Amino acid sequence: MRVVLQRVAEASVTVAGEVVGRIDRGVLLLAAIGRDDDEAAVRKMARKCVDLRVFAGEAGHFEHSVRETGASVLAVSQFTLYGDCTKGRRPSLSKAASPEEAERLFSCFVEAVREEGVPVETGSFGADMKVRLLNDGPVTFQLEV
Repeated sequence: MRVVLQRVAEASVTVAGEVVGRIDRGVLLLAAIGRDDDEAAVRKMARKCVDLRVFAGEAGHFEHSVRETGASVLAVSQFTLYGDCTKGRRPSLSKAASPEEAERLFSCFVEAVREEGVPVETGSFGADMKVRLLNDGPVTFQLEV
């Protein structure tokens, strides 16, 4: 599983002109399920995302996590994170999970984040989504399990 985690002051997802998910302070998680991922991998990633110290403490360092600060998560499925652009001009997506398996495991990922006690909003799996964010920092990390 691959995730691009961005600390945000606010973020939202719109589908067909309607906001389907919105958060204030928190993290935007652009998440991709790989062909070899399973429920253990997505649960491990969920814990990593909520426990990673990405918020500054009094000293200005990364000292606090989503869980510790009471921040929210906006999770958006983005299979293109598995795009391989090393050959030719068209990205290969052969390392991404099938749409059916990706949807199942993305739902498992979202539920695992919720089970960690963190509020979660989402986009709409498989939809043409417009994602807006106000990146805070900017702070962006690439995670993989």
